[in-house]
Amino acid sequence: MGKITFYEDRGFQGRRYECSSDCPNLQPYFSRCNSVRVDSGCWMLYERPNYQGRQYFLRRGDYPDYQQWMGLSDSVCSCRLIPYSSSHRIRLYERDDYRGLMSELTEDCSCIQDRFRLHELYSLHVLEGCWVLYEMPDYRGRQYLLRPGDYRRHHDWGATDARAGSLRRVIDVY
Repeated sequence: MGKITFYEDRGFQGRRYECSSDCPNLQPYFSRCNSVRVDSGCWMLYERPNYQGRQYFLRRGDYPDYQQWMGLSDSVCSCRLIPYSSSHRIRLYERDDYRGLMSELTEDCSCIQDRFRLHELYSLHVLEGCWVLYEMPDYRGRQYLLRPGDYRRHHDWGATDARAGSLRRVIDVY
């Protein structure tokens, strides 16, 4: 179970909308989102409807301003509750279609380049758990939710290029 509350204004003010499951279109409930309170679960927010556009990963906590979740604007149009998993495993490939060198991770990785000597990832296979891929080291830059499944090319996870800086397991730390 998860619970997230969206507020139109900063500091948890203005019109609000509570959500406890995936929502492909939040536009009927509020026109802008300037603050968020995550009471339970881990969530991915999307700047456009139907889980499109920039993605923002949020854990339990208070986000009084959209910049607190690395948002570039007050646009949040869909959200997804990320399921809990007790184990995590992902395979990284240096070429499309699972070709080239393969590396496997079961823990967070703050710098893919330092650990695996890879500047880019072209395909991924998520075996267990959900992960967030960041385009830059130290969990910065664009974010992409990776759920269990096959990602034969970087376009499959929504990226325009194959840049990959860090990977973090989706775990509720509280």
